[in-house]
Amino acid sequence: MQSRNYSRYRARSTRGHVILWRRKKTERRFPSEPNRHGLPEMSGAAKPAFSHRVSAAGQSPGRRQTRAAALLFAAVFSGTALLLPRCPGFSETLRLSAMLMGGQLAAESPPAVQTAAPSEPLPVSQPEVPAETAAEEPQPPESTSENKPESEPEEAAVSDIAPENQAVLVHKTYTASPSDVYVQVGSAFVKNVTDYGNNTVLEAEAASPAFSLTDTNEPQVLIMHTHTTECYMPYTGDVYDTTYATRSTDNSRNMAAVGEVIAEQLEQAGIGVLHDVTQHDYPSYNGSYERSAATVRDYLAKYPTIKVVLDIHRDAIVSGDTVTAPVVETAEGTAAQVMIISGCDDGTMDYPNWRDNLAFAIDLQQQMEGDHPGFTRPILFDYRLYNQNLTTGSLLIEVGSHGNTLPQALLAGEWIGKALAEVLK
Repeated sequence: MQSRNYSRYRARSTRGHVILWRRKKTERRFPSEPNRHGLPEMSGAAKPAFSHRVSAAGQSPGRRQTRAAALLFAAVFSGTALLLPRCPGFSETLRLSAMLMGGQLAAESPPAVQTAAPSEPLPVSQPEVPAETAAEEPQPPESTSENKPESEPEEAAVSDIAPENQAVLVHKTYTASPSDVYVQVGSAFVKNVTDYGNNTVLEAEAASPAFSLTDTNEPQVLIMHTHTTECYMPYTGDVYDTTYATRSTDNSRNMAAVGEVIAEQLEQAGIGVLHDVTQHDYPSYNGSYERSAATVRDYLAKYPTIKVVLDIHRDAIVSGDTVTAPVVETAEGTAAQVMIISGCDDGTMDYPNWRDNLAFAIDLQQQMEGDHPGFTRPILFDYRLYNQNLTTGSLLIEVGSHGNTLPQALLAGEWIGKALAEVLK
């Protein structure tokens, strides 16, 4: 082992007498004598020689004070560890500290009416939206709520919505005047955007129904939803939150909730009804109509007594940064306006009996408008299929828009059910 040139005083006690002695500079350091600090030794003149005075007990006053301080700290620490957890707010302080250290501390807000586990977001592209919209409906992340609102939601505070997420929300009652496009039928209108003349619409108005219900306990009406997860806003007001989810897999707040209200009114009228709540648009939006067609065919095969098939949707009315909620104000409350879509064949759709469907659409619209004036938007008569070729009583009904609230849509559903029961009697 290499010799180290150093000078150091060490001390030891014999019978209470202090003895100071000095190592020789040439003395070897063996492994059995490590540096007490655990640090590398300084060599030669760089390391000063020093003497250390010790007491008869073999310890310096500084070391005794250090030991006493250590004992005092240990006692205080132990006492604190035992008593601190009993202090009020200790657990909350630990939780907030942990969140802060993880960078997750955020202002807490009241929970929205939401709850089911998050699922895959729906596609942004929506080529199958059947409504007359100026722009495609936005597709924020899916909402997952469990609680169904029982009354009209309060108006949202604009300060709660970030400026970049705000759009104008307009509540509007749609009306029309006679023209080449808008054909007046009774107290309502049909919007004819086909090459068929307006006489086609008037002939359908005058036509007798293509079907009638029979005296049976078997189901004669099927209510279903191609786009089941379409849902509504949680509040009213004149500002729309563009980040709010317009789809939900929670059937208590999507189109299934509206369909259920319609079915209840038919049951109360003694009409056999089936309500299918299959989510044909989840997890994939594309192919929804193919899947819903298969569902309808299965029901028709099992229950050949079915005469009417209603596909209940809600519209999406957007123009630039403005969202429109179609409404009608009545003494019974504010309801979402509804629009029936009745398609026709352009020669490629295998839809030969579309005139019967149009006649049924006009009859239902007339009943709804007679019960609640202003309740219906003009029927959209266009080259659309939407599986309406499966029965002569197949219609697609848009109940409000994504700017409406669920209570508005539920009231509309109640009115649809009552009017349909009257038409089918």
